[in-house]
Amino acid sequence: MKHLKIDVISKAMLIVMAVLLILPGFVFAQQRLSVTVGIANMRSGPGTKYDVLWQVEQYYPVRIVEKKGDWYKIKDFENDVAWLHSSLLGKIEGVITIKNKCNVRSKANTKSQVLFTVEKGVPFKVLARKGNWIKIEHADGDVGWIYKTLVW
Repeated sequence: MKHLKIDVISKAMLIVMAVLLILPGFVFAQQRLSVTVGIANMRSGPGTKYDVLWQVEQYYPVRIVEKKGDWYKIKDFENDVAWLHSSLLGKIEGVITIKNKCNVRSKANTKSQVLFTVEKGVPFKVLARKGNWIKIEHADGDVGWIYKTLVW
């Protein structure tokens, strides 16, 4: 009987330890950051010796997949994968347009004036949220409201 209790406790402790080991990786993988500089190089590997795959603008949002030293392996809104140096990323809330011809409006409703229209792939900083609307700012200073289903 005593042996059975120890065996059950040992198994329970192993399960708890396994969960604790897996959980930080899961939480880390869910982290979302945005580019904090004007232009950032998306690289094929964790270092400046790796090829630049493409470049992105300020506020470009990414999801963290892995960390290697000072480099983050990221996934973007199109599920493309690349590496970015940690100094280029911050906890600024960013969004990016996922549809073509997205109207950015003066107020948080469809009856308000369209200030400008943007194509797919334009990043913005989030300033506020109001219901299904997000107040956004582009790196060039343009500000307006966009419907939340138009961004990632």
